[in-house]
Amino acid sequence: MENDDIKQTGKIREKLIESKQRWARDGRLLTGTHADPETDRLPPGQTLVADWPVLDLGIQPDVPERKFRLDLDGAVENRLSLALAEYMALPMSASLSDMHCVTQWSRYDNRWRGVSAQALLDAVKPDPLVRHIVFHAHDGYTTNVTLAQFDQPDVFLVHEWNGEPITRQHGGPVRMLIPRLYLWKSAKWVRRIEFVIRDRPGFWETRGYHNNADPWAEERYS
Repeated sequence: MENDDIKQTGKIREKLIESKQRWARDGRLLTGTHADPETDRLPPGQTLVADWPVLDLGIQPDVPERKFRLDLDGAVENRLSLALAEYMALPMSASLSDMHCVTQWSRYDNRWRGVSAQALLDAVKPDPLVRHIVFHAHDGYTTNVTLAQFDQPDVFLVHEWNGEPITRQHGGPVRMLIPRLYLWKSAKWVRRIEFVIRDRPGFWETRGYHNNADPWAEERYS
């Protein structure tokens, strides 16, 4: 993927990254309990918030409409490379879901609008051997999920939150939403969705965080 010359504000917060790696080594926030998402809305160890905290690596890319590009590629029959207008022309759906951050906060009843993962799968037609997805973001961030985690009715590429465009600080103009997993799996400023046969752990997964990231199983760390 070529350099898109996207303006990057801020710089990598090395101390924050080191601190979160120390959390993983120390098992910070772990309660040692499991819950059932069918009956327990709040995962173990989480605290409800009313706002939407801003968390990133220290860089917030500025992706103007004229420079927006979203590639869906890898082991697929139909590769896509979408400008923002082309993304906006895809079939859109509304979704209501909660979100859960590994840093311990959860927020209920978020209203989203975007393109469902299942619609994307129908469009690109992954190779039958594909088992994993890797998300690439404009700030260099990557994260991975299984195809089974991606192929769910509540997984979306989203551009609206509670009726408004998703702001730059929260990953706009377009970000991932995988509400059944900790929020680090929902990549901000998504630039590329890569369909792969073999797993490829991402930024936090190679720094002590769990590869699966199920909040109700408290899969915070590896």
